[in-house]
Amino acid sequence: MPDRTSPFDAVSAPPAAAARLAPRGPAAAYILRLRDAAGIEAAGRAFGVPLPQDACRSASIGQRAVLWLGPDEWQLMAPETEGPQLAAALAETLGPIPHSLVAVGERNVAFEIEGPAVEAVLNAHCLLDLHLSRFPIGMCTRTLYGKAEILLWRLGAERFYVGCWRSFAAYVWGLTLEAQREFTT
Repeated sequence: MPDRTSPFDAVSAPPAAAARLAPRGPAAAYILRLRDAAGIEAAGRAFGVPLPQDACRSASIGQRAVLWLGPDEWQLMAPETEGPQLAAALAETLGPIPHSLVAVGERNVAFEIEGPAVEAVLNAHCLLDLHLSRFPIGMCTRTLYGKAEILLWRLGAERFYVGCWRSFAAYVWGLTLEAQREFTT
């Protein structure tokens, strides 16, 4: 598998104790569309993480994670080296069950942002109520950030995953740095 570069490699975030940004490395990522209840359970077993059935929730075990994106749609994420084996295992497990499994790892990039001002920084360009009581740990959703669609996932009380299409990465990163400047030390 050829090495992929990140659009974040050429830029760095200034130090800001209140909201620190860090690019995430490449990952295997798949969008799974599936309606069959038995298939959903089987897919979770094959992936090693049960597929969440509650809206906007995630599940993870080790370095694998599943994010609920819609009533019949999940994003599966794992270390990049596990991608081909996971796709093969899911294809074998789901066999004749109607489903769609699309690799999106090369299309997607992500970064994490954490710190006590993380909600304020993200809310500069995202209209969701990100207070911990309204957007708890493990919650995830697609939303707009400025004019770009992102995947927002709360990893901790003061830590978020921000994923987007590679073509929007410079825009999303730049908006976040702009908002972060208010908190730069």
